[in-house]
Amino acid sequence: MKNVTLSLPEDLLSRSRKYAQQHGTSLNELIRMLLKRQVNPEENDPVQKLLAHTQSLSIKTKDWKWNRADIYDRKVFS
Repeated sequence: MKNVTLSLPEDLLSRSRKYAQQHGTSLNELIRMLLKRQVNPEENDPVQKLLAHTQSLSIKTKDWKWNRADIYDRKVFS
């Protein structure tokens, strides 16, 4: 991993360190996460996260499949 030198106003640096400490992380990790979020926005897309999660689920329905009659059948909702 490469090192980078940043110049920040003293008050921003102080508040950033305090924020990182309150959130149980380092300033280095906080900056890394923020940059990663900006550079790779697709990794933070809630829809993509939900789709990835649903694909990982293992739901056993045997051979049963939904059909229109089942969906609108009131007994299903009772």
